[in-house]
Amino acid sequence: MIKPLLIEIGVEELPAIPLLKELNNIEKKYADILEKNSLLCEFEFYYTPRRLVLWHREFKTKQDDSSEEFFGAPLEVAYKDGNPTPAALGFAKKCGVDIEEIGSVQKNAKEVLYYKKELKGKPSVELLNEIINEWIKSLDFGKSMRWGSLHESFIRPIRWVNVLFGDELVNVELFGVKAKKETFVHRISNFNSVALSGAKDYFETLKKGGVTLFPELRRESILNDFAMLEKENNITIEIDKDLLDEVVAIAEHPRAILGSFDEAFLELPPEVIITSMKEHQRYFPVFKEGKLVNRFVVVSNALTDDFSKVIEGNERVLRPRLADALFFYNNDLKKGLSTEGLEKVVFMKGLGTVADKIERERKIADALFDMYKPHSATKEMLNRAIDLAKADLMSEMVYEFTELQGLMGYYYAKKSGESDEVAIAIKEQYLPDGEESLLPSTVMSAIVAMSLKLDTLLGLFSINQIPTGSRDPFALRRAVNGLIRITKEHNLEFDIVSTLKHLSKEYAEFDISKLEAFFLERLRQYFKVNPSIIEAVLLSGERELLKISKKIEALENMVGSEGFSESFSTFKRVANITKDIDMSGKFSIDAKLFEQSAEETLFARYSEVSSAKYASYEEELDALLGLKPELDKFFDDVMVNAEDEAIRSNRKALVASIYKSILNIADIKEVSV
Repeated sequence: MIKPLLIEIGVEELPAIPLLKELNNIEKKYADILEKNSLLCEFEFYYTPRRLVLWHREFKTKQDDSSEEFFGAPLEVAYKDGNPTPAALGFAKKCGVDIEEIGSVQKNAKEVLYYKKELKGKPSVELLNEIINEWIKSLDFGKSMRWGSLHESFIRPIRWVNVLFGDELVNVELFGVKAKKETFVHRISNFNSVALSGAKDYFETLKKGGVTLFPELRRESILNDFAMLEKENNITIEIDKDLLDEVVAIAEHPRAILGSFDEAFLELPPEVIITSMKEHQRYFPVFKEGKLVNRFVVVSNALTDDFSKVIEGNERVLRPRLADALFFYNNDLKKGLSTEGLEKVVFMKGLGTVADKIERERKIADALFDMYKPHSATKEMLNRAIDLAKADLMSEMVYEFTELQGLMGYYYAKKSGESDEVAIAIKEQYLPDGEESLLPSTVMSAIVAMSLKLDTLLGLFSINQIPTGSRDPFALRRAVNGLIRITKEHNLEFDIVSTLKHLSKEYAEFDISKLEAFFLERLRQYFKVNPSIIEAVLLSGERELLKISKKIEALENMVGSEGFSESFSTFKRVANITKDIDMSGKFSIDAKLFEQSAEETLFARYSEVSSAKYASYEEELDALLGLKPELDKFFDDVMVNAEDEAIRSNRKALVASIYKSILNIADIKEVSV
């Protein structure tokens, strides 16, 4: 038999971000608990800032009956002279029955003790209290709190519990709160609890009480309001997905409304205004013809037809925030960009101050400048950018809005007359700061960004602050990913071994091979291809980032091409023949020792292929794998392990030369096809 089941946990306002972080786990955790209790079935999960809701249209009234089998010791061990041994008695005790009820079955060619226990399914109402408590207490929202005299904690105090199985209230108690056949609607609609007749009555009650229970309907309502506001006011609303998720989570009856602020605040850099609105007020910025205007959109949770007071209140709250920002901005402009004071700001214990970090970055930047020789920049410009890159850390604006570091340096540099190249390098020094992030736009900016990341990597490894497991508090994995992306974007060669070894001289001595291994591990994670392709390229000994990237791309394309499997078997044979040969040396091939035409043909074709110039690794690899017909003929007609040592060595040298050319790109025998 089945019935609808409603579970509602009422709470004080849930903070949106912790809820959203746990959102993907909430349903899985509940499903796992249901499965453990043999009650798994379809359900839906909904949330508002005041409630967590589970809805089953059909839920079993009891567990299915089941059975459990027990197997024990062989009979020759279980009985002696017809009497049960301790092994048999212990087995009966484990099964919870008398020894007379224990039988036997054939298992693995032996007669063993056996008992089958029939298990009657329990009524669901007897299990729901434990299921709900286990589910709620499994949720991880980060910080939690205690309230009243309770010793247990949750993200926010639980104020009501409502568990309805059909029309019946289920006896559930959670954090000292006993279930009642009632719920709470929107506070403006009714501050008191509302009685319910049954599970199906619940949804209509919320709707009438001004609560939009379904998150997707709240999202749709907000987006519809946005579209209407844009059309009516000829504006564009910037829709930040994360911010939209957040406002969906904090409103039970969302309505998007348009407010404004004093046009004088547009003197501020647009990012300052946007950050102030988003981070502090959860407002959406408004643009007209691509430019930020003095309007904003707020998603209200008010249940009213007149939003004038709501708009007025939000405008009143925003004004002092923007006034503070303008005050900081003007003060910073008066002071100008200066690194004075950074010599007192500790960067990291063991690595000195931020001023020390700037000097280390300068040395790295000088070395990279000499490597890359950017056409559009001078070393003086580069040093100026490095000098000023961290200056905005001493500004009042960055003290208030830490996420604007670098960006404020850009605006202050522009205002103080620095060149565009220097200002842009300051702004882009932290890029990329995520998987989908923009990259530095110029080679000079790339050098500044690389210097910051390399100093952080070398410095932290030199004081043994190496990421372990999933912990990476200083985002060193992201730093390596950033270096990979930058070198690819700007076609900059960067040899992991030689460059890191050269740059590490400025740091306390440490095992540089650990940092090299860290780079290689990030490479394995960065490229979303068959892992054996990455391994094949790395086993070639290549350690230059740009070449590694190009070789992985070339090999991936070849592996995915038609006919690779056939070629693979031939070249795996080549690899097997050469497995005991030292591939580091140069091979001497004497054409006078050839005895078969297949040898001459293969040598001639290989000489042609190996001496040609190629536009890409893919083209070169294609040409080398194109030797398959000549190799197959060679293996058919020629005995590689000839009795004559000179002839045998000559033939192996020919085969090894071919594989060494392929090995320059990848050790393809490692590829899994």
